[in-house]
Amino acid sequence: MSRDRTRDFSSSVLYPDEPLQPKVLTSTVPGPKSKELSAEIDGFQDSRTHVIVADYEASRGNYLVDADGNELLDVFAQIASIGLGYNSREMRELGKTDEFICAALNRPALGSFPPVKWTKWLNEGLLTVQPKGLDQLITTLCGSSANETAFKCAFMAYRQRQRGDRDAAIPPEDMDSCMLNQSPGSPELAILSFKSGFHGRLFGSLSATRSKAIHKVDIPAFDWPAAPFPELKYPLEEHVKENEQEEVKCLEAYEKILVESKISKPVAAVIVEPILSEGGDKHASPHFFRSIRAIAKKHGAFFIVDEVQTGAGATGTMWCHEKWELPVGQEPDFVTFSKKMQAAGVFHKAETRPNAPYRNYNTWMGDPMRALQARGMLAIIRKHGLIEHTAKMGGELYVMLEKLFAEAGAGKVHSLRGKGQGTFLSWDFVTPAMRDRFVGTMRDNGVQIGGCGEQTVRLRPMLIFGEAQAGVLLQAIAKTLKQLS
Repeated sequence: MSRDRTRDFSSSVLYPDEPLQPKVLTSTVPGPKSKELSAEIDGFQDSRTHVIVADYEASRGNYLVDADGNELLDVFAQIASIGLGYNSREMRELGKTDEFICAALNRPALGSFPPVKWTKWLNEGLLTVQPKGLDQLITTLCGSSANETAFKCAFMAYRQRQRGDRDAAIPPEDMDSCMLNQSPGSPELAILSFKSGFHGRLFGSLSATRSKAIHKVDIPAFDWPAAPFPELKYPLEEHVKENEQEEVKCLEAYEKILVESKISKPVAAVIVEPILSEGGDKHASPHFFRSIRAIAKKHGAFFIVDEVQTGAGATGTMWCHEKWELPVGQEPDFVTFSKKMQAAGVFHKAETRPNAPYRNYNTWMGDPMRALQARGMLAIIRKHGLIEHTAKMGGELYVMLEKLFAEAGAGKVHSLRGKGQGTFLSWDFVTPAMRDRFVGTMRDNGVQIGGCGEQTVRLRPMLIFGEAQAGVLLQAIAKTLKQLS
């Protein structure tokens, strides 16, 4: 599509009935009806994590409506999971088709009974965005299961490499000992992750997660290593030398772990997010990521890029790791995805396909309905140039936030970051308590926004977020910063 058309995109094209600004009817958000409904839910399900109870039928575009009728500009998007906004007309039309209805009503055990159109659906959808060098796809149920699937593939491929050939027979001793959870069938291998990283809440993915203790406490964990991730200083252009030194220090520590682990528990795979999102939106340079990839390969570890939160266009490219400009032969071995893609899964290389059936298998292995949803969503993204739009909008929004914080954020806000990463922007408050007050007050002022890490606010708007919504957001931020005084 043309550059001019991308520049002119407005969410009103897709949502002519979208609210123009927030509408808050209650003195605080959540209001009484949301609280009442949360209390009802609490009778059978823990409601302590509820923010609001939403009226999804009434929600439109960038605006989330709650049970009290409050219309909130949503720049959190269901924890970074909504790409096109609420109740897209084109997606609703998809939902009325016989194809979609059949997929929704007849959910198959995909690994054994795939539908006749499975190849067609994936070729027209998810496979159109396969990362460079990765021509294999395993569909899964969520981001956590995508990462766990990648872990399993990596472990199996690592062991086959040790056996000398991808198709080498598995020795009887390995088959017998694994049933006792003992070596050699259950080998002493590890996944290396990075401090502050988040990769899910299942057993393997939780062992690799390092963001918050409350996610992990009381759960048995694998004894896997965590490498330090750079703690960069902002603005980047004012701390070039310090940040370079920080990255060198982290790279040295990372390689030391890979070397020393070979003695007792070799690292079979390294996993990293392009932006450590739940842990506080921590960034590093493309050079750092190219280096950790090369070092992993040097020491025989597979390389997994967790694009669950950064994928599907939020950073101004389909995949955030595209910005690393990895050379040919240094592509990731695995890229995991979910959230904005609606469907979840793992792109990987042929060499990491398991050497026998049923080794990476479960009943559902994804969901054809979600694959159709992803296909429809990707078509709309291409039609309206929404990734290019997000890149442009993010650049403009960064400049506007920089100016606003210079004028109104002194003593409150610091470390604005995400320049060049689309609308995947964030900043810190001076204390966790002030961050929490900001998030709550923003909601009362008509904007649903989220936090991460200890004292970070993160923006996770939809791909349809544009100039009109940016104006509403900036006005609410300015008002809320004054109220924090």
